[in-house]
Order: sequence, then C-alpha cells, then structure tokens
Amino acid sequence: MYSLGINASAATLTKLRTHTQSSASGMCVTCLDGCPGLCEVGRSAIRGKEVLYPQPFGKTTSASQKKYPVDYSHFSIMGTAVGAHGVDPDPDKAIFPVVDLQSAVGSDGSLKLRYPIVIAAMGSTNIAANNWSHLAAGAAISGIGIIIGENVCAMDPKAEIKKGRIVKSPAMEDRIKSYTNWSNGEGFVAVQANVEDTRLGVQEWVIDKFGVTTVELKWGQGAKDIGGEVKLNTLKRALQLKSRGYIVLPDPQDPAVQAAFEAGAFKEFERHSRIGMVEQESFMKRVEELRRAGAKYIFLKTGAYRPADLARAVKYASDAKLDLLMVDGAGGGTGMSPWRMMNEWGVPTLYLHALLANYMDTLAKKGRYLPPLAMAGGFSLEDHVFKAIAIGAPYMKAVGLARAPLAAAMVGKTVGEALKEGKVAAEYQKYGDTVDQVFIGATELKKILGDDLKRLPIGAVGVYTYFQRLAQGMRQLMCGARKFRLDLIDRDDVAALTREAAEISGVRYIMDVDAEEVELILG
Repeated sequence: MYSLGINASAATLTKLRTHTQSSASGMCVTCLDGCPGLCEVGRSAIRGKEVLYPQPFGKTTSASQKKYPVDYSHFSIMGTAVGAHGVDPDPDKAIFPVVDLQSAVGSDGSLKLRYPIVIAAMGSTNIAANNWSHLAAGAAISGIGIIIGENVCAMDPKAEIKKGRIVKSPAMEDRIKSYTNWSNGEGFVAVQANVEDTRLGVQEWVIDKFGVTTVELKWGQGAKDIGGEVKLNTLKRALQLKSRGYIVLPDPQDPAVQAAFEAGAFKEFERHSRIGMVEQESFMKRVEELRRAGAKYIFLKTGAYRPADLARAVKYASDAKLDLLMVDGAGGGTGMSPWRMMNEWGVPTLYLHALLANYMDTLAKKGRYLPPLAMAGGFSLEDHVFKAIAIGAPYMKAVGLARAPLAAAMVGKTVGEALKEGKVAAEYQKYGDTVDQVFIGATELKKILGDDLKRLPIGAVGVYTYFQRLAQGMRQLMCGARKFRLDLIDRDDVAALTREAAEISGVRYIMDVDAEEVELILG
C-alpha cells in the first residue's frame, strides 16, 4: 500500500510502460513481450546490481518515496493569544525578532549553537566532497555544527598510511579547514569514524594534528543498515582501496576480474565499508580511549535500527555521559544507499522520535544522566525544526539536517558561479545581475565579513541565506506560540491531528488539547 509504484522511480531512472500498475508488485498490469525494459525489474535484467542504487550514482542525494501511515504533517503547531514566556508580556517587547534561537550541546552545555541545527555527517561521496567547501563555510558563518563523515581519509588518493595508521590526508585537512577558517566561536566541526576509520586511527590523528575537539562514533544511519558504498572507475583505484582494508567487489586482485574490466565487461568496482558490532564493554572502552587522546566532546550517531538498538544507544550514551546523541530515522542519504533499502528498511523518523522521547522519559524517572539529543531524518524547513524539538522536549537540543543544506550549497554554487560568468538564470533576472542583487543574504554578509566576502565560497552565501530563512521562520512560529526561548518549547506546543498520531507519539489529540482549562473557563 505505502510503496505503490516503487518498481519505477526518478531515483533509479526507471519508469512503467503503462499508466496502470499492480498494487502488489508495482509492475505494469500487463507486462509485454517485446518491451525493452523500462522498469526496475527490466533494467535489472540488463544491468543487474547497478540498479540497486539511485542514479546517476555519486551526483544525487536521495530520499525514500514511501508514504508512512503517520508523519510530521499529522501534527499542528499550537498558538495562543495569551501571555508570553521568556519575555515581558508587552506587545512592544514580545515581537518575533527578539526570539532567542540559541542552543547548546555537550554534557555541560558548553558547545554553543547560534541556531538549533547540526549538519549531519557526510562522508566520502563525490556529491559531498564536491560541495563541502561551500557547505562547511556556510555552516561556520551561521554558527552551527557540522560533522565530517566516514571514509574521508582512506578514500583520499593522496593519503599516506604507515603501519596501518593514517599520517596524512589532504582531503581531511581541507574539510576541517573549510569550517575552521570561517568559524566565529559558535558551532563546531566534528569528525566521525566507522570501522575502517577506527582501525586507521583517524580520530586520534585529527585530534593530535588539527586540534579537533569533537568526535562522533557511528552506529549506521537512517538510509541503510550496512556500511557505505561508492563506485570506483579505475582498476588502480580499486586496488588501492582493497589495500587500505575495504571490501571491493568484484575482487580487483583476481586476474579474471582484471581481464573482464579491461575488456569493458563492466566499468565500475564497488567499495563497501564493514558493519560495526555494538557491544557495551568495547563501546565504553572506545569512549575512554578518545578522551585520553584529547577529545573534549564525544557524540554517538545511530540509525533507524529496531527499538532495542535505540534503547542501547540511549543507555550507553547516558552511561558514558556523551555530549550528543543523534538519532537518524529512515530513509534518505547522500545517494549511496540501495534504493529499496532506503524505502523498506528501518524505523521511520516520527516513530523513532516517539520511542526516543519515551526512553529518555524512562531514564529521567530513574535520575540518570540525560544526553543532549538531535533528531535527523528528512527535516528541511522551520516547521520541521519546531515540531522535532517540541515532540522531543525537553531533551531535544538540535535537529540534524543534511539533504536540505546540501541543496542550498549546490544551488548557491550553481547560481553564484553563473552570475560570476555574467549569466543570470531566468528565474532570478528580476532581482538583478550581480551576487549582491540576487542573493538576499549577501548584503548582510558584506557587513559581517567585509572584504573577506570575496574569498568565501559562493555556495556558502546560499547556505547562510537558507539558514537565515529558517531562523526567521522559527522565530515567527515561536512568537505565535508565545515561546521566546528555545528551551521553553514543550510537547504541549504541538497537537496530534489523528488519534493514531496521538497514540504513537504521546502528544495530545487536538480535540483533547486544553480540556481542563476549557472547563475552568466555561465554568
């Protein structure tokens, strides 16, 4: 029911021959002998496992097209005409521009964020690498956090590895400096590690070499429950990554495979990361290793695994007194994840969010340490941010975004570079023909950065402008709810529009909201 039409998608560049389809299989109702194979089944008969992944591979970000029974649209933000919280209840003082959006993570709340946003980890994919300087600089000037994802060092062609440990990686250095060169004292850049990164000592190296203070341990992501994948288009590259400890398919060291590749039988190798094996004792040991190595802040990122795994993440994060637990719901990513897995695997974000709030309530009742939380999994605009914080209140300190700010970086880069070449897209001609005229945030950035604006990657202007929009949108929503500080938002600031949404989330059904107060008012 919820995956109707998944046998054809823009993600896999497939389509159906007929306008009608089988609700069970997603195939055309009539499958014609003689069809060249337009759908996923047909394309798979020709290209096999290549069709597992969104296309063009490495140039897109992707998200599930499955429609879940309950999602965030089944909740509405509540406003009121009475009073104000966090500011004097004076119409001249309780105005939306004064809403305070600052947040903080860290066990002691010392890692400050101008806005409650963290850009979730993006690893070694081409689309992340090609846009990173724009994305990271935009995050830095916006005062938010960003996380460098897995496999960056080992995927770096210029990396140097000695005795199984990383000693040089220009790609990692560039990623870190793309943020720190523009940092203004708010936000952070963190470095994530998977199995291969941990074996290479990536986090210890960035702490020692670059003074990175924040690291993230990884238990998967919401797009997939296996390790990361990339495609390799040369035999030399496949052999290099096999030598660095990755799973490479087919085996580039096999003479028969080498001969087939040279003959053009296939054009790409697949590189796969290993899955981690979570165990409490080894997890706590790793946290202590990182603290001894100099990590000041340690995060855990977990994906859309079954509820028991979420409970483990909450418990381990509490026991280790971690500085942030980011939970990523199904199902999107930076284009590497198998498409069917992205649609059919994992706990959807809203359901995972509700479980997370319940588990944190349980810890709170026991008087345990409560790690700061960030929720990720398909959020993009200000109403999403508000709802995510409200449903997870009072534990939710930030929202993880990925595809949306990356889109802002890509669009900013594309439009900005066109403007510099004297080309103005038709959609923007009405605004002018310069960066200052077309990008509404450029004038404000010029005041902040002065001549340094000329050095700023142009896509960063798009990222900054996008976050300015989110910030104003959040302030308006919070003003309407009469909550003038982020920490004042609670679960009563949203209402469930269906009984099912209320049952899943624990948020009140809209027809039951304020029931006690209404009785008092009406006498």
